[in-house]
Amino acid sequence: MHWFDFSFGAAIALAIAAPIAFVWLRRARRAEEEARRSQRLAELGSMTGGLAHEIKNPLSTVGLNAQLLIEDLRSADLDSHEADRMIRRVETLQREVERLGGILGDFLQFAGRMKLDPQPCDIGALVESLGDFYNPQCEQGDVILRVQVPECPMQALVEDGLFKQALLNLMINAVQAMHQGGGELMLRVEQVGDRVHVYVTDTGPGIAKAKQDEIFHPYVSGRQGGTGLGLPTARRIVEEHGGTLSLSSEEGKGTAFLISLPLAS
Repeated sequence: MHWFDFSFGAAIALAIAAPIAFVWLRRARRAEEEARRSQRLAELGSMTGGLAHEIKNPLSTVGLNAQLLIEDLRSADLDSHEADRMIRRVETLQREVERLGGILGDFLQFAGRMKLDPQPCDIGALVESLGDFYNPQCEQGDVILRVQVPECPMQALVEDGLFKQALLNLMINAVQAMHQGGGELMLRVEQVGDRVHVYVTDTGPGIAKAKQDEIFHPYVSGRQGGTGLGLPTARRIVEEHGGTLSLSSEEGKGTAFLISLPLAS
């Protein structure tokens, strides 16, 4: 073999190998960056979760002492007008403590690690029982609840308590959207191919197209006083079960949330 032939062959091999090496190196760097980012997010999640716990414990103590103070004021030898004024102030403090406790509880559920032990469950029966449980709240809000489930069982692997929580979050959101009452909430279960679909449909005011992606973001709430974590938590629970949560909505006509889960084989 001539020197020229060897050099030409080496040049071709180098020309072929160089781009491959460059792509491999770029992928390796990207994977390393992703690993560092995941580690930082895990550390941040652990830190914020620990911080939330540290805040929640003394907050509970503040709430308890506020209740004790109210009881002391009611039994104290004070002018009734002055006592009532002080009690109202302490009750305001107590309500804010409870609200902050609720926000922290929702945050811990959203940000915490979910330990799933999924078991085969008839989704139709689960939805029916949850409808029975929530019907009194619907009646109180002047909302008609309708449940439509198939006669044949539809088994999916779910963590019973967590999945009920996700579904309940959607139902609460729907009823709160119909705050003026007189609306209708429909729960419907059906099989589509190898998946089971659960629809939560309301006849509320609907959601503007521009805001439909935002409502699944943490701390975005269309209700005054809401934490904005109910829908993100519901989506996370559904996704942890290998499912999807989506919505379709039209202003003035209502909103339909769709949970899609794989059927148990």
